[in-house]
Amino acid sequence: MQYVLTLTTGPAARCLTAEHAATAAQTLIRGGATVGDADWLAPDVAIDLPFDGANVAVAVELVREALGGSPIDVNAQPSAGRRKRLLIADMDSTIITSESLDELAAYAGLKDVISEITARAMRGELDFEAALTERVAMLAGLAESTIGDVLDGIEVTAGAGALVATMKAHGAYCALVSGGFKPMTAAIRMRLGFDEDRANHLEVLNGTLTGRVIPPILGREAKLAALHELTAMAGIVPAGAVTIGDGANDLAMLQAAGLGVAFRAKPTVREAAGFRIDHGDLTGLLYLQGYRLSDIRQGA
Repeated sequence: MQYVLTLTTGPAARCLTAEHAATAAQTLIRGGATVGDADWLAPDVAIDLPFDGANVAVAVELVREALGGSPIDVNAQPSAGRRKRLLIADMDSTIITSESLDELAAYAGLKDVISEITARAMRGELDFEAALTERVAMLAGLAESTIGDVLDGIEVTAGAGALVATMKAHGAYCALVSGGFKPMTAAIRMRLGFDEDRANHLEVLNGTLTGRVIPPILGREAKLAALHELTAMAGIVPAGAVTIGDGANDLAMLQAAGLGVAFRAKPTVREAAGFRIDHGDLTGLLYLQGYRLSDIRQGA
């Protein structure tokens, strides 16, 4: 069939049932679709429902409404070309659970002030580049060694290692493209096995942060440019890429990719992106590409 609707939930929750699948199938049929046989990708975690004859966006909204408050993610796409050859991932609040700049700010006693600016920038209420410059300026005088302290406490999002390991095992190129900072992205790249990382650079003088970001700043347009550059390098078009992020600075690359996933994202980003994961972990991106539980590699 031409399209596939995928239901997923978190592997820890394992709360996806045959009843959920039946409700989704019946909803699609009521919406005028023809529905094929359900295909469990992972027991209690992910299932595909192939279908024809319904508008994809409308079908997704109808099924989300039918499943109500269930912690189930609902996404649909063309059946062809689901497996992607390029992954571009945001880092903060996506591949890692925190905002690294906010964690740096904690060491300066400014976490509450800076995290509020971060939240507004991620919601798209502030210009990203201006907000980044403002926040970094507040960190002038902080010891460079604080970056290592922050890295020691970084928590990787569940499923991140499996996402990278599985896609690489199947020939994909994986890039970490962040509005955050090196050497944080470099450490996460090495930890999880990304092929490359791109991020902003903090100016350091005599072991101390100067409060300045070395230009150019990697923001929304730079992330979109990275998508076009890396797809060209891979000999593919953006439709062959999967991108993931949570903030307004990710939205352009999410909308341009074949599979652009808003991950536990800010409301404006979640509504504008073509795909979203609100409940599951990062293995949800693998199930959206049609990988089965037996395909998934355990990463770092």
